[in-house]
Amino acid sequence: MAGFSRFLAVLRLFGEQASAWTAPEISAALGVPPSTIYRTLRDLVAAGFLEAAQDGAYRLGPAFIEYDRLLRITDPLVAAGAGALRDVVRQAGAPCVALLSRLYNGQVMCVADEAARDTPFRPSYERGRPMPLTQGATSKVILAHLPARQLTRLVGPPRKESAGGADALRRELADIRRRGYCATASEIDAGLAGIAAPVIVREAGVTASLSLVADDARLDEAQRRRLILLVVSAASLVTEDLRQRHAMRAPAQDQTPLAMVK
Repeated sequence: MAGFSRFLAVLRLFGEQASAWTAPEISAALGVPPSTIYRTLRDLVAAGFLEAAQDGAYRLGPAFIEYDRLLRITDPLVAAGAGALRDVVRQAGAPCVALLSRLYNGQVMCVADEAARDTPFRPSYERGRPMPLTQGATSKVILAHLPARQLTRLVGPPRKESAGGADALRRELADIRRRGYCATASEIDAGLAGIAAPVIVREAGVTASLSLVADDARLDEAQRRRLILLVVSAASLVTEDLRQRHAMRAPAQDQTPLAMVK
């Protein structure tokens, strides 16, 4: 293990259940000599990605906070969608949480959220937390709009002889793609309903969704239909905003005068 892969492997050891590691523990976990780990830790501390904790252990450092701030400011998806999240929550007229989420390393991760003031719950989707790709409206609507090759890599090839598993999921994804939205209940959090629509701008590298999470028991069919229309409309507006932002940033086409072209 060398270079960037080693740095990444060390950082990926840190998590909610294991937030501090010593050099010997890291060496044993990765199977890398202690001398190499000490050099890696020294570099990560110098860059601010780790900092010394108690008893010779290390924890994640403040560099992540700096980069998180930069992402909040510069991420085009957040810039285009933050206002839409506020509008969706305001127009929903019910306790809810609106989410912007994107594809991330074979999972889906929330990058921005907005909750109504009177919302007594918080969904498992929260900014920075990777979530399953094949469960919940927020994730499934992204999965449904992936290119065929990418979908095959993530869920496997279709098999006509199979009535369930990947083929059942593929049929569900085809229905989602045809409808233009996904609505689920209790797939991630018991008692919570999710409604999601895609935000796909491939030329800008954005594969994402805008979703709304609400108390399933409080939604009748009329409310559910209204929220579906609200989410689909908001996702369309964010998609168009992203396209316009990308077009404005795209390099100008070659303006070489015709007279100079031989």
